[in-house]
Amino acid sequence: MSKISKKLICLIEDDAIMGESLVYRFELEGITCDWHQTAEAALKKIGHQDYSILISDIRLPDMNGADMYEQLLQSNHPIPPTIFITGYGNVNDAVALIKKGASDYITKPFDLDTLVEKINTLCGEPDQTVDTNMPVLGVSSVMHEIERSLCRVSGHDATVLITGESGVGKEHAANYLHRYSTENTKKSFIAINCGAITESLMESELFGHEKGAFTGAIQQKKGVFERADGGTLFLDEIGEMPLTMQVKLLRVIQERQITRIGGETVTPINVRLICATNRDLKKMVSEGTFREDLFYRINVIHIVIPPLRERPEDILWFTRLFLKELHTNSNHRKYLLPSAEDALLAHKWPGNLRELHHRIERACILSISDALSDDDFDTLASSDSEKSKSHPTELKERLGNFEHQLISEALERNSHQINETAEELGISRKNLWEKMKKLDIHRQH
Repeated sequence: MSKISKKLICLIEDDAIMGESLVYRFELEGITCDWHQTAEAALKKIGHQDYSILISDIRLPDMNGADMYEQLLQSNHPIPPTIFITGYGNVNDAVALIKKGASDYITKPFDLDTLVEKINTLCGEPDQTVDTNMPVLGVSSVMHEIERSLCRVSGHDATVLITGESGVGKEHAANYLHRYSTENTKKSFIAINCGAITESLMESELFGHEKGAFTGAIQQKKGVFERADGGTLFLDEIGEMPLTMQVKLLRVIQERQITRIGGETVTPINVRLICATNRDLKKMVSEGTFREDLFYRINVIHIVIPPLRERPEDILWFTRLFLKELHTNSNHRKYLLPSAEDALLAHKWPGNLRELHHRIERACILSISDALSDDDFDTLASSDSEKSKSHPTELKERLGNFEHQLISEALERNSHQINETAEELGISRKNLWEKMKKLDIHRQH
């Protein structure tokens, strides 16, 4: 039960049984409630009482909710956040009221916990189901099991390999492990994307260099292994690391020490190493593009994060978490209407959590209302319908069309920035350029 303290609600409900039930539940929640059975009685009080929330049935004995709300709009009194109760599954009137400025609606029969949650949201109370002080990977059973596995690993310094599609939250899981490790809680967490660094700069980035070690080395530089000493180093897209660097990384993992480029001093290192990739490292080993000995060194503990489409119960949970994070940078707190929830659940999320975050942020920026509906996620429906219309008969054509669409959408989301797009897709910049040329995708400037 989530308490809502020092709140005064104006309830307009003509049904005695419903009204009594709501008043009783509000009392249990610590909410003070003025209950009126007619719109006229409520209108007399609203102008003279500072209500936190107005909750009204749309169908009232003396006037309907639309007429009552219109009178409030025409008055000079401030209107509290308003939730309308509608029955018979007919939400057209409620949607029309939201377009006029109402905050939300709820359809009979409804769960009282759902109504309390909506009140919490509108009053700016923290959601008791989300602990923002502790990283949580999701509410699905598979993510709970991954959390338990990471907790068991936290007491050991074994190297961890996290795999999964691009955008599933591999770095988030790595950060969870770092923060859960009692010895590393206050130590550094340093993340580096191996696919975003050129081969010529990678050794310096990892191990550092001395002044004068090469042209342009005007001062000494510590590499990420030194900077993460005592903490956690997260090597993302380890599958993109060149073979020449794989040999050097293997030696550092085995010997637990590094030597800067151009230096002679051996520096011991104490880091928890977490690697991640969206590629099949076993297949790369068989193809000779990834060292077998390094694979076994980093694959001590293997965590597989499933794509978002396979754990739909996490979609709305992460959506609300993202909305809460975005609220800290805005004066208005956005929330989802049922139609928006349906649209989000129906989408396949090829970009996983990264795509979800981008879609939520876009909707929050472009929507003029605090209530997000399916109209605010119209690009989901259009992209899904385009996918359903395309049925090429040839496998090669089908894969080409899918790859073209995936890359084009990623470029659009990242403002056609090659580095960011390649990072999201989990491929190297060179690979992205080659695919764009092959698929005749032009970069916009």
